[in-house]
Amino acid sequence: MLSTAQAPLPADSALVAGAALRTFFNIADAWRLNVEQAMVLLGLDSRSTYFKWKKNPESASLNADKLERLSYIFGIYKALQILLPKPEAADSWLHQANQAALFSGQSALQRMLSGRVADLYVVRQYLDAQCGWA
Repeated sequence: MLSTAQAPLPADSALVAGAALRTFFNIADAWRLNVEQAMVLLGLDSRSTYFKWKKNPESASLNADKLERLSYIFGIYKALQILLPKPEAADSWLHQANQAALFSGQSALQRMLSGRVADLYVVRQYLDAQCGWA
């Protein structure tokens, strides 16, 4: 059995990359992320790659790490839309200080910007629990 890191991408990976990245960039706009924040969430360290992907998302080669990050981000976005049906409330929640033990007074976005996939996972799990899905 292949691990997630070794599993091959589908044959139509350009279509998957294009759809996933267009969705990500729309979410990044809704969340008012700057370029550096968006790059951290994507796990990118190259500005040129970021802008190449933004201009032509189908050109991206998304490895398992990038797909995992995108999956967590999409789940976070969806959970927020369910918990806070007004888009402006859902999109601003990430920026607000949060007293839950998980955040220790920081915003969810600050936690997510550690650069670790695990922090995206933790925020996703927190929101899933708030939705009653955990």
